This record gives sequence, C-alpha cells and structure tokens, in this order.
Amino acid sequence: MADRAERVQPLGPPPSRKRVAPWADTLFAALAQGAAWLTLAMMAGIIISLLVGAAPAIQKFGLGFLLSTDWDPVKENFGGLAMIYGTLMTSFIALLIAVPVSFGIALFLTELSPGWLKRPLGITVELLAAVPSIVYGMWGLMVFGPLLSSWVQQPLQALLGNVPFLGALVSGPPVGIGILSAGIILAIMIIPFIASVMRDVFEVTPPMLKESAYGLGSTTWEVVSKIVLPYTKTGVIGGVMLGLGRALGETMAVTFVIGNTTQLNSLSVFEAANSITSALANEFAEAGEGLHQASLIYLGLVLFFITFVVLAFSKLLLSRLKKNEGGRA
Repeated sequence: MADRAERVQPLGPPPSRKRVAPWADTLFAALAQGAAWLTLAMMAGIIISLLVGAAPAIQKFGLGFLLSTDWDPVKENFGGLAMIYGTLMTSFIALLIAVPVSFGIALFLTELSPGWLKRPLGITVELLAAVPSIVYGMWGLMVFGPLLSSWVQQPLQALLGNVPFLGALVSGPPVGIGILSAGIILAIMIIPFIASVMRDVFEVTPPMLKESAYGLGSTTWEVVSKIVLPYTKTGVIGGVMLGLGRALGETMAVTFVIGNTTQLNSLSVFEAANSITSALANEFAEAGEGLHQASLIYLGLVLFFITFVVLAFSKLLLSRLKKNEGGRA
C-alpha cells in the first residue's frame, strides 16, 4: 500500500493556454460595433436621400398624393393610389396562396414524407428560389396568362357576371393579365423562401417533445398545432415576413403580368393595374427632372414606409405572443 501511494502523483495545475492579446479583443469589438453603426448610417442615408428626392412632390401634393389616382406626366399631375393599391393587393393575394401551401410543404417534409423522398423534394423546393424573376414573368405572360384567361376568368365571368358584387370582382377584358395573375406569380416565387424557413424551424423542435406527444396518443396535426407551432412561431412569422418582403419588392415578374396601367378603373382582380416597383422600372429612366422624377421617388418612399410598417407589425405581433405566453405561464 505504501509503494502504491508513493507511485500516485498529485495532479498539477492544468497547462495554461496562451492568452489572446487584449488588442485583438478590442479590435474585434470595434469592428462589430462599426458594422452595426454602418448599417444604421446606410439606413439613415437611404431615408434622407428619398426625402430629398421626393421633396418637390411632397411640397406640391402632400398626403393627397396617397389618395389620388391621377398620373399625367404631361400636365404634371401625379397620384400614387393606383400603384399603392396594386402593390398591396398583389402581395396580399401572394401571401393568401403561399402561406398555406408553404406550411403544407414544410409539414410534409418534416413529419409525413418518406425518407427517400425528403431530400430530393427539399432540394427541388430550394431550387425554385434560384429561378430568375424575369423567367417567372415571361412564363406568366406567355403560358400562365392565357391559361388563366381561358380556364378561370372566362368561366367565372359567365357564371358570376350578373351577380351584383361578385360580378364586379371578375370583370375586365379576358386577357389573363392583371392583379390576380401577378399575385399568383408572386405566390409561386415566394413559396420556396417561406417553405424552406418553415421546414428548418420545424426541424429544430426537440424530438423528445414530439415523441412524448405521439406517445400520449396525439395525431400528427395535434403535434404540429400544439407542440411544433408554439415552439417555432418566431421562425414561422419570420419566414412569412421574408416572403412578404420579397413580394413587396419584386419588379420584373410583376411588370410582365400586371398590365402596367396607371388608372384604377375598378376593383376587379382581373383588371390590369400597376405596382410601385413596376412603375419605377418602367418610368424612372425616362422621367425628366422635376415633379415626374420626384413623384417616382415619392413612390419609393411610400414603399419603404410600407415595408417598415410591415416589419414593425411583425415585431409587435411577436411581442404580444410572448406576453400572452407569460400570462398563461
């Protein structure tokens, strides 16, 4: 026993690691803080440049610009209601279609898909996001538009044309371009973004929680609605906001299929319309200095404000959800 005790040597202090120089930590902190301030400075610069560029239109038209449907470059009389309406309606239609479809794709890939199909299907969905927007626009104009006119618009007009309110919603020349066509094309474009984000956040749900729910006899829908969605609601809302931001800012695909008319003739979803981004793409290069160019910049400022409001609303929604969770707890 004595010999054994002599052979046991006490553990010494752990080998010291080389300490990183304090100046490296200081430099890293300064670079990180500089990047944050640079982002804020760029945002402020964008806002200031938009305000300066739109100042002549703001001084002449004021907030009445948002409620006027006139757009006459010859008489220099401008109003952005038609473009604002087209932007909001196409984005609303896109979300109305894309969110349920994306949720179904994410649910299938994470809970229901067989193993041999999950990976190739997931890659296919992600590859849809790599298709250029101009390709979607050309396909929508040459292929989807005629199909929408022949198989949707004309039958609906024949069925609902004499109905007082519904007839007005499907009125318009059956050419297959307009608000509904642009909204559907936008939905196809944003589905890969929302579905990919939803799938990723669904997969981070702890397997123990789902297995416990299944062990208690829960169905797949009960597991998703009571376990997965409450756990991942922040990521789900973030994915929806990402898709909405893409829909609000899309230019070329919308320009091909929305019709590009600056007049708000009716509230029909088949009526040709315009959006803020398509108006900027079509007219900014040819707009002369003065009210025309300032009005277009004013439209850009309005689009920036819409995006800011949407982001603020999503943050408010998330904060209220967290507050309600705390109240239930």
